[in-house]
Amino acid sequence: MQKNQLKKLLNDFGNSVIFDQDLKKKNWFNIGGKSKVFYKADNLKDLAKFLKLLNNREKIFVIGAGSNMLISDKFFDGVVIKLSKNFNRTSLLREDVIISGSAVLDKDLSTFAAENHLSGFEFLSCIPGSVGGGIKMNAGCFGREFKDILLSIQAIDNKGNLITIPSKKINFEYRNNDIPENLIFLSASFKGVKSNFQKIKSQISKMKNQKEKNQPTKIKTSGSTFKNPINQTNKKVWELIRESVSIETNFGDAHISGKHSNFFVNKGNATFEDMKKLIDFVSDKVLEKTGVKLDKEIRILE
Repeated sequence: MQKNQLKKLLNDFGNSVIFDQDLKKKNWFNIGGKSKVFYKADNLKDLAKFLKLLNNREKIFVIGAGSNMLISDKFFDGVVIKLSKNFNRTSLLREDVIISGSAVLDKDLSTFAAENHLSGFEFLSCIPGSVGGGIKMNAGCFGREFKDILLSIQAIDNKGNLITIPSKKINFEYRNNDIPENLIFLSASFKGVKSNFQKIKSQISKMKNQKEKNQPTKIKTSGSTFKNPINQTNKKVWELIRESVSIETNFGDAHISGKHSNFFVNKGNATFEDMKKLIDFVSDKVLEKTGVKLDKEIRILE
């Protein structure tokens, strides 16, 4: 749709809708161009109305905390949606079940679980991003994944229809699942196990210390770039990268982290093309050197 048509159609949403929004500050890489429409959804009623008005006539891309994504510097001729406010809440359904909005940060869900003496959520303290993104990619670390604690998800499709999916109806794989792409996650229910608060906090502390020792933090990175090729080799992807590519490799300000070679870093003013070239170069070199074909974990918006 033309911009003037969209402005008339979405006029009632006021400051929640921004046209020509710069996406650079909306992601951890600090890379990206502008989107035709940026919509910050505060509640389900407004989100459903928004989607029904669009009626699937625009491309839609949902962002959470902005981790694990690379956004093109070019203009995105579509709608970017970010869930806020009412989607950023947690509560207890019963003593061992948590309801979490999809905009809740993974680390905050871990903290909430600990405060309510629920174990099983400790690994979330080390995962960047939000609950919605974590479910979408079945994120995990330290031998645990979202699928291990998920009971159900509540979602909405691009036409504003609500749906609930029990986790047992979802086919999970390593960093993947078969949930339809047109669904926007609203909330999810998770099951934990009652445990001692100090024991939970101790486990979280150990995980965080190990993460800080092995992974770069507080810099412009987007987490793991590639998935571990578990069906091709027992080696971790960072090992394959170190075997195949000089750690000093860079394209402009796009660099490989010296601390963890599966983390790529924007050391200044890297462009989308710089980072994309680095990703493609590393993938090609690993295939050439080891015969292993890497699959990207990072989401790319072009």
